[in-house]
Amino acid sequence: MEPIAPNPFTGFVFYIFIACAIIIISYTCNFYYLAFLSGRRKENQDTISIGEPTVTIHLPIYNEKYVTSRLINSVCDLDYPKQKMCIMILDDSDDNTTEQIAELVENYKGKGFDISHIRRGTRQGYKAGALKYAMKYTKSEFVAIFDADFIPPKWYLKRAIPYFAKPNIGFVQCRWGHVNENYSALTQAQALSLDFHFLVEQRAKSNSHLFMNFNGTAGIWRKECIEDSGGWHTATLVEDLDLSYRAQMKGWKCLFIPDIVVNAELPVQMNGAKRQQFRWAKGSIQCAIKLLGGILVKRKIAIDAKLQAFVQLTRHIVFPLMLIQFLALPILLASNVNLYIVSFLPVVTLATYVAMGPGAYLFIIRNMYDKNRKEKAIAMPYLIIYSMGMAVNNTIAVIDAMVGKKSEFLRTPKYGIVKNTDDWREKAYNLPFSKTTLLELFFGIYGIMAILIAFYSRNPIWIPIIALQTMGFLYIACLSFSHTRFKRGNSKIDYTKTKEEKMADILHKLAVAGIVAIICFGAYMAYTGYQNDVYPMDLSIGLFDRIMASSEPKTIMTDINAIKGYLPAEGNPVWIFPTDTTNFTRIQADLDVMFASAEKISVVPRDSSAFHTGMMDISLRAEIIQGNMMDIVPYMYASVSNILFTCVWIAAIIGIFTILKRKKQHLESFDKSNGV
Repeated sequence: MEPIAPNPFTGFVFYIFIACAIIIISYTCNFYYLAFLSGRRKENQDTISIGEPTVTIHLPIYNEKYVTSRLINSVCDLDYPKQKMCIMILDDSDDNTTEQIAELVENYKGKGFDISHIRRGTRQGYKAGALKYAMKYTKSEFVAIFDADFIPPKWYLKRAIPYFAKPNIGFVQCRWGHVNENYSALTQAQALSLDFHFLVEQRAKSNSHLFMNFNGTAGIWRKECIEDSGGWHTATLVEDLDLSYRAQMKGWKCLFIPDIVVNAELPVQMNGAKRQQFRWAKGSIQCAIKLLGGILVKRKIAIDAKLQAFVQLTRHIVFPLMLIQFLALPILLASNVNLYIVSFLPVVTLATYVAMGPGAYLFIIRNMYDKNRKEKAIAMPYLIIYSMGMAVNNTIAVIDAMVGKKSEFLRTPKYGIVKNTDDWREKAYNLPFSKTTLLELFFGIYGIMAILIAFYSRNPIWIPIIALQTMGFLYIACLSFSHTRFKRGNSKIDYTKTKEEKMADILHKLAVAGIVAIICFGAYMAYTGYQNDVYPMDLSIGLFDRIMASSEPKTIMTDINAIKGYLPAEGNPVWIFPTDTTNFTRIQADLDVMFASAEKISVVPRDSSAFHTGMMDISLRAEIIQGNMMDIVPYMYASVSNILFTCVWIAAIIGIFTILKRKKQHLESFDKSNGV
């Protein structure tokens, strides 16, 4: 196996692969650096009683009928003087959430609470627009913010407010807890990911001069800081990250309080989790485009703070790089490019991957938790598969942000799921799978082909790495399909299933079965196509290596006959600008010449110059033909028949997707026609 790529195209792919690997490793090492900071430094957060200042609590809500009552009740149960606490419910809903809120507000007003139900009459600016609107009527010194699915503990304000002892503290961010962490593997993966963010990244940045971000909820702002930083902006999908960075650029300090935990509900539907990840990924890149220039040129910001700001705002760029690597790896393996860290010891590659990835994360988990380390370690495989599978979804988000595509702020549906026995499937707000799922399917099938290539190219050490990513793509895609429901999201009341919905569910199940059948058929065709077309080429390339190293004419003749049997008798697989060097008729003729030469020198004395000259001629011819074969291999994958089959395969899946989408539109039209 050669250490460098055998032709210019593969060489280009090789250098792209290495560049992606270097960048990904750099971002990974930065996380380990933050883990070191979070473990090395102790929190130095002064808490001095500052009395009981006035606090306004902003509750931005949009169509949250399953969690709204829980939120408002928990906020009104806070152990804080009523006369010092103002509650503003920023309601942009267009379903019966509004009626729920109105009833609760009237009830708590009667109990003496300063609580108001604010209706803008528009969703302009979405959550950021609602918060910006509320600031016009906010008179208090501090502003606390909770999203609809959060459940602040009774003592929250009394324990959090004292952290504003220093006048330069602009906001404090509290840790998110997870009320439904053990609901499924999906929620366990999300919980562990968020814990890494809070207990590693946020803790490290809070204990240093590095920029940290506000997480949009479970935190308190000093009103003066919001106003001094320019207020809430609506240009990005992550108004919290945007404002927190602008505040720190103005010189305000921020704190993360790991000991104050506010429980919240994790998304239980895969399509909802993907929507949340998409918003975070796209919003981060939007903030990078908007803010990085100002951060990098500002002299008062330390170099390492600038570097960390760059890493945090651009870290989602890792996802498209992962996809590029995933696409490139099978090409390089099929071309016999050496990708091992130590060429003579391939196992070092896998050991390094394990040490840099899962091994290091398990060590961090050991230092993060006091009691439930074992349960968190068990969730680590879920997180790996979940994170890898999200690469397609987040790559689209990154591309959307980079090209400046505008998109709606799509909230993550929550269903009031707390106990493991709670069910969300028959509730409103369920999301169907999107077109992104088709891409995830493509990468899953591509991964299966890549595993076969790794096996047949005698590179089994790469199979576990490819398999993890493949499992991730298929896991995300399969859950996206299986979690798809056709419950109407904006209905004013909860219906029992109508005939229309029952038919939609049946259609959905048939569609999923059809898609699974198409996937299985595609996998089978990919396997048989590789075995019949590409694998013989790989075997032939390997036999040419043996011919070039051999000095036995009879063995060479046997290998040449084997190669002739593996290769087609005629045809040119290079269908774009074909040349005679890739024509199988000519290659077969050259093999006949090689066979005749080997036959002649088989009777020549081994110590004669004729024998050595003949062997050199055979070796040179073998090297030339092997090079031609390597040029042919990519075209065996991208043959006309394969391209046509792929187009039909994709068209079949898109056709099923279109049918489901039309059915959903039919249900929505039915709702509108009946005034629902």
